[in-house]
Amino acid sequence: MSASDPRTTDRPALPGLPAHGQLRRLALTGTTGIVGRCRDHTRQALRDWGWLPTPDPDQAARADDVLLIVSELVTNACQHADGPDQLVLHATDRLLRIEVLDRAPGTPTRHVPHVPGRPGGHGLHTVALLASRWGSAPRPDGRGKTVWAEIDLPPA
Repeated sequence: MSASDPRTTDRPALPGLPAHGQLRRLALTGTTGIVGRCRDHTRQALRDWGWLPTPDPDQAARADDVLLIVSELVTNACQHADGPDQLVLHATDRLLRIEVLDRAPGTPTRHVPHVPGRPGGHGLHTVALLASRWGSAPRPDGRGKTVWAEIDLPPA
């Protein structure tokens, strides 16, 4: 489709968002059941933003990718940082940013080389495959880090 094609749209990928986007935070404690809580929180945000439910298989697959990224980042915080403090979702009409804040000072690293048959060590590899970008940064308060992933959203 070309830019002049009437089927081409410039509609936002998340049509339920206000023009300036939206930030959602979930405060977290402990590790029991936390991955499921974070997935549920993210799934509800995707529903509120008009992303789910969807008859579009590509959009449904991208929503599954988002949920998997959340699961992996939260699981890593549980395994390597005594659990996350907070899940932050920041969505605009073209970008979804997922942040998991924890109190551990270390930088997350992928196992290199990645060995698909080995148990464990696949979380950040999976995030790198599914996200447009990912990384980590020290928290401004000096109490740990934020591990983040961004997903570029195509027009609806």
